[in-house]
Amino acid sequence: MPKVTFIVPCYKLGHLLPDCIHSILAQSYQDYEVLILDDCSPDETPRIAQSFVDPRVKYIRNEQNLGHLRNYNKGIELARGKYVWLISADDCLRSAAVLDRYVELMDANPQVGYSFCPAMRLENGQVKELLEYSVQGPQDAVIDGRKFLQRLIYANTVVAPSAMVRKECYDKVSLFPLDMPWGGDWYLWCVFALKYDVAYFAEPMVCYRRHALSMTSHLMNGHVESCSDEDIELPWNIKKQAEALGYHEVVKHCRHAIVREYARTIATQRYLAMTSGMSIDKFRASLHDHVTNNRDFRWIEARVYSTMGDYYYWQTNYAKAQECYLQAITCAQWLPKTLLKYLLLLSGTVGMRVRRVVGAMRNRMSRRMAG
Repeated sequence: MPKVTFIVPCYKLGHLLPDCIHSILAQSYQDYEVLILDDCSPDETPRIAQSFVDPRVKYIRNEQNLGHLRNYNKGIELARGKYVWLISADDCLRSAAVLDRYVELMDANPQVGYSFCPAMRLENGQVKELLEYSVQGPQDAVIDGRKFLQRLIYANTVVAPSAMVRKECYDKVSLFPLDMPWGGDWYLWCVFALKYDVAYFAEPMVCYRRHALSMTSHLMNGHVESCSDEDIELPWNIKKQAEALGYHEVVKHCRHAIVREYARTIATQRYLAMTSGMSIDKFRASLHDHVTNNRDFRWIEARVYSTMGDYYYWQTNYAKAQECYLQAITCAQWLPKTLLKYLLLLSGTVGMRVRRVVGAMRNRMSRRMAG
């Protein structure tokens, strides 16, 4: 039985498959199998996948196209390894020691559910810049899962091809949820962190390729609204699970993440580099779907309006910012920071200058404390 199973899903990526497979075969740690999951690719994937002579590389072609999530889950169910590494055919490992380091740490720390590291962007065969959002700190660390989740719930900072997961996480907690084609990996990092600790390696040992045929590009093309809806549903889902487990601090962060995601979607009308948006009516309907307690409804509603006011303020749309701050105060009646922002905005140029000065002082203090 191999210690590790690499799952390499592939759809119309045969021309990139050799880079991925060779980066796996170059690993110093050798106890693994590689499952190439071809989801009925119409290109040269079959020929290329069958050209690898290493007996650890196995080629599996689906009889019909399953879609990316079902293909992932099929690979996980076929995996024989204690650890599972899912890496798309368009990504690759950039360190020959990464598998050795991951296995050594996870063997020594059975409470760790998955390990990951920062990633480098790969474009046209050239390694480009470090993906800053994937950096968690300057040192290797084993992180308490619940504490890590309190940061992760605000944004997905785990680059999928950088993560190796304990197989029992998939078996006992969850496979990829079929109703989350955009945020399925983010959801898994969150629910695994509810039950397990997380290991982080500071060295960027994986390359993540962005291109027109990537799954990210495919999902973003014409599906922006559904992607945005998933990002809103995710903290609601994790909040419910955290409440059942009694993780009150996680619940608190989920509430704040819910507020921020609603406000960002409504006020910025942007989703990554593409236009998206949510109407106030849709926001309130969504809130009614998730909240039955009037007090909780008002708490979230007020803070969404307040956060929307901040977004509009920094866009210099002061009329909309004033309107949102007033709406927030009306909903909650006692939001001292929001009330102060509203009064400063009413006072015109002087108030805005005071707010900029206070904001700059707060940022300097934060950087000093972090440093």
